[in-house]
Amino acid sequence: MKKLLATVGVVTLLAGCSDNEVGDVSLGVFTLKDIKLNTLVDPVVTGVTCHIASVEANLSFSDPSDSAISCRQTGEITPDMIAQIDKSDSGEIVFRKSKSVFFKTMKVRRIFDSENQTLMYLSYSTKETSGSFKHSLSTVPLWGTMAYQQLAGRVAE
Repeated sequence: MKKLLATVGVVTLLAGCSDNEVGDVSLGVFTLKDIKLNTLVDPVVTGVTCHIASVEANLSFSDPSDSAISCRQTGEITPDMIAQIDKSDSGEIVFRKSKSVFFKTMKVRRIFDSENQTLMYLSYSTKETSGSFKHSLSTVPLWGTMAYQQLAGRVAE
């Protein structure tokens, strides 16, 4: 039992140590919940940066599921980058963060909308809360990038 409590304590402390955390807003004096702001550079489409806001409950076994995401083009997006991504309807996971010792995870999934030449970033919780799976969506259009020009040329042919 002591080992389990020690492990939970270490996991809780390590969860608060994030190298991609750029902000921390307290929700008040009488709560242990904070809004953590994290930055994520897409590992394949490195010209996209996402900012994710989520509520974290210090010294608690479960964090709330609410989150928000906003993604923007912050660098070049090339045809080679787009060629490397998963273009299936379900896309691929580009970020994952444990939100509970009870198997709840927040994930960010990149999905490519080829018809509108837009990257979609979906942030969601893997556990139902209050009858709902919490989620948030942000989009990054390829308009004006080298990738858009390449794709537009293929569509016209």
